[in-house]
Amino acid sequence: MERFDGKVALVTAGAQGIGEAVARRIAAEGGSVVVTDLQEEKVRGVAESIGERALALRVDVTSREDVDAAMAAAVERFGRLDVLVNNAGGCIVSSVPEDTTAEEWHQQLDLTLVGAARCIQASLPHLVKTQGNVVTISSVNGLAAFGNIEYAAAKAGQIAMTQNFAARYGTLGVRFNVVAPGTIRTPNWDSQPGTLEKFKSFYPLGRVGEPEDIAAAVAFLASSDASWITGLTLPVEGGVLTGPGLFDLTPSGPFYKEYDV
Repeated sequence: MERFDGKVALVTAGAQGIGEAVARRIAAEGGSVVVTDLQEEKVRGVAESIGERALALRVDVTSREDVDAAMAAAVERFGRLDVLVNNAGGCIVSSVPEDTTAEEWHQQLDLTLVGAARCIQASLPHLVKTQGNVVTISSVNGLAAFGNIEYAAAKAGQIAMTQNFAARYGTLGVRFNVVAPGTIRTPNWDSQPGTLEKFKSFYPLGRVGEPEDIAAAVAFLASSDASWITGLTLPVEGGVLTGPGLFDLTPSGPFYKEYDV
């Protein structure tokens, strides 16, 4: 499929994991991609491996100057901007909620929520021209109580922000949607060996997600296939929101039923 022929996307935090997979998916479907990250060497490697339809930029989403410059560079290089993928963010608060300082709250919100807002503000003049769209990577933590309170609040804020932008700019043809991943196998988990294996049991589909699972959802929402979808939050989460642990589905459990497959 070539759903992004002639289109240009800017992907934040694209040096690895979900962002890298999204950039590669859009490029594979014919699009040009501007891949941004703080990890300058890594993001350059991603862009070089994609080829001439990719541009790498070092961008800090907590800097409006960086974000404005990235949007300008995208349009200068490729002539337009059709898609913004807000992927930058992360869980940066390590203290227990009772001890979280105001500074830590501000740091978390500035990176994950306000950072996404900065990128939207800077991209809007270009997206109005192309009747483009924004896909923001939130999390199931923004939809249910999985802990990491500060991170969850920022992710829930992304969802509310998206709904409001969708209502405000729909008449101008600009769409705003959210993908809410569950646990995804990214390099962020490398320092916690065995954790992803343990998390498998929380998911009815029996595995954690892969970056490509999220990239597929983003590519759909960002494409013309989703031209009548806006303000949506699409959970891509292997069934974890159905209530992990509520039912005993082991072969000896009361809710188990054998099926011939």
